[in-house]
Amino acid sequence: MKYNTINEGAATELRHFSKVLEEVTVMLMISPAIIWLIAAIVLAVIELSTMGLVTIWFAIGALVAMIGALFGAGIFVQLLLFIVVSVVILVAVRPLAEKYLNRNIKKTNIDAVVGRKLIAKTDINNLKGIGKVDMEGSTWLAASSNDEVTIPAGTEVVVVKVVGAKLIVDKAE
Repeated sequence: MKYNTINEGAATELRHFSKVLEEVTVMLMISPAIIWLIAAIVLAVIELSTMGLVTIWFAIGALVAMIGALFGAGIFVQLLLFIVVSVVILVAVRPLAEKYLNRNIKKTNIDAVVGRKLIAKTDINNLKGIGKVDMEGSTWLAASSNDEVTIPAGTEVVVVKVVGAKLIVDKAE
């Protein structure tokens, strides 16, 4: 395009820029309800891919905020709904969900050792720094969970935790 004057060219470019700016403004004027819906979908997809029972609570909070937006609530109220609902559901429901949904998960590796009953191969005495137990044909270092208790060799013990390569044990009841 050739312009007769500099002012004509500037005016034309300014009108073009104004139209582009108007289109961008319209594109950015997405309803807050749509933004909350997109957030809920993204959070639900993340939850489905991780199965960690973390983002699902925030997805529910986003849905509640979306409902607030549909009823005309301001952005502050929407954010408050999102935060309060997400936190309340996370604190109230997550422990129950984990208890009932994760009970079929089989412990593996070192997690499977806690709670096992073993036999003390040697005396277990924390003050002397001695103690060994036998587990499936291998010998492990062991310590008592109570420094003042000595567990004699041959006693049945239960593993209460694992610290590095040492099993912390108590006398089995």
